[in-house]
Amino acid sequence: MIPDNIMVFLEIIIVTLSIVTTVIYGLVKYKPTAELKEIWLRIRTWWMMIIIFMIAILLGPVISLVFFALLSFLALREFLSLIPTRSVDRPTLLCVYLTIPMQYLLIANGNYEIFVIFVPLIVFLFLASSMVLAGETPGFISAISTLNWGLMLTVYLLGYVGFVLVITSDGGLITSNAVLVLFLVFLTELNDVAQYTFGKLFGTTTAIIKVSPNKTAEGFAGGLSITILSAVLIGPWLTSLTTWESLIAGILIGVAGFLGDITISAVKRDLGIKDTGRLLPGHGGVLDRVDSLLFTAPVFFHYIYQFKLY
Repeated sequence: MIPDNIMVFLEIIIVTLSIVTTVIYGLVKYKPTAELKEIWLRIRTWWMMIIIFMIAILLGPVISLVFFALLSFLALREFLSLIPTRSVDRPTLLCVYLTIPMQYLLIANGNYEIFVIFVPLIVFLFLASSMVLAGETPGFISAISTLNWGLMLTVYLLGYVGFVLVITSDGGLITSNAVLVLFLVFLTELNDVAQYTFGKLFGTTTAIIKVSPNKTAEGFAGGLSITILSAVLIGPWLTSLTTWESLIAGILIGVAGFLGDITISAVKRDLGIKDTGRLLPGHGGVLDRVDSLLFTAPVFFHYIYQFKLY
């Protein structure tokens, strides 16, 4: 049985997106500019993403975790496709992909004590050992760093979305935590959209020009303000968070989302690419879409977990 507040919230999202879709479609038909066409592509992709995400959430925690595991797989594959790997390490890559089902089994069982050290410690030591035993030292530091960095981003950090869904005070698996996932994902994506919109409309002061010239101080401030306001309005109604707890969550998600975004921007700038892939029209690749979530998920999880706010 899906709680009424979740259904109402999903209905609000659908109605809001329908209104925005109608407005943008009309503008594109009336005055088709390149910028409006890009926004139209983004909206079409938003519909696809929201429908898939809603189905995963509504079908229960097991299906949701399978969906998040698939997301980790796509993100990891995309990351490894961007950075050259040594031929001697190809057998190791299979082990790298096997960490995904192992990681999500830990999440499904609510085994946080092992989860928190699995990729950063156990997998790290295993990869280093196996790559050393391969006997090839040229490019070793670059190869081991690439694999571990990719795993940390796409498997470990993204895995925290799953733990937001399943963790309880006794480590059990419940369905009501879907509201926390909705709260987290909605605010993360809203923060992205608000930063983009405010940056386009009012942005004049570049925030970090060498990393992401399109990121502005005005965009960051506008996105953060909208995220905090939305958190305060939605949090007490959708979740068990109080107004003050929701406000702090909004600040954490707004700041962490910005940092996650520019971190992936730094990766892309280092590689000399605009997007990490072409899977999502108007949005680029999977990493382009989950960049903020990579940082907001662990920050939000530890906020609610360490202070027992669930």
